[in-house]
Amino acid sequence: MSKDLTARLAIGASILVLAALALLHILSPEFDPAWRMVSEYANGNYSWVLSVMFFSWAISSWMLAYILWSDVKTAGGKIGLYFLVATGVGEAMGGLFNINHPLHGLSALIGIPSLAIAAVLISKSLSKETAWAAVKQPLLWSAHLTWISILLMALTFVIMIVTFTQSGAEMPAEGTVITTLPDGVIGLVGWANRFLILVYCVWVSYTAWQTLKRKQA
Repeated sequence: MSKDLTARLAIGASILVLAALALLHILSPEFDPAWRMVSEYANGNYSWVLSVMFFSWAISSWMLAYILWSDVKTAGGKIGLYFLVATGVGEAMGGLFNINHPLHGLSALIGIPSLAIAAVLISKSLSKETAWAAVKQPLLWSAHLTWISILLMALTFVIMIVTFTQSGAEMPAEGTVITTLPDGVIGLVGWANRFLILVYCVWVSYTAWQTLKRKQA
């Protein structure tokens, strides 16, 4: 498979991820995007759209790893490529094992931090190359946004738990699905979760696009 085609597949798969996520907002409006996690769409009527999203996400990561394999020169960058492959594994597991499966948590533990590590290590490696000098700043900024998005999601989750406790409402029993938040609870973790997906797709697409431009130059 040519690297030009692979780069286009990486970009196309990333776009499909975001398109599937947008479609889920339309098809399953009962899941409040402000505080319901994306994985919860598996409990709706269109879980197959969520699976398409996760598998497309995995393909985008693996395609990017493939096209960068010979371009990344540093030891840190090579380690980043392995983390990028692991990212795809975690994302594919998210498609295979939904939120109700015991392995879904493991898929998140593999996929979410792995891409942030991969993005930073790979981007730092590429930014040292003369061919990438012109896009060094946007490349590094898009990479750092990945770990910033993780911190933002963690922060909004803590805020929701703290405000839930302060509201005086009884904490739901384990396994109980709540559909509304008590008054006073600040629920923004859902938006943070979606922002993370957007940022991840932007970094993959931008890096693949820059690779494509260099192949065509």
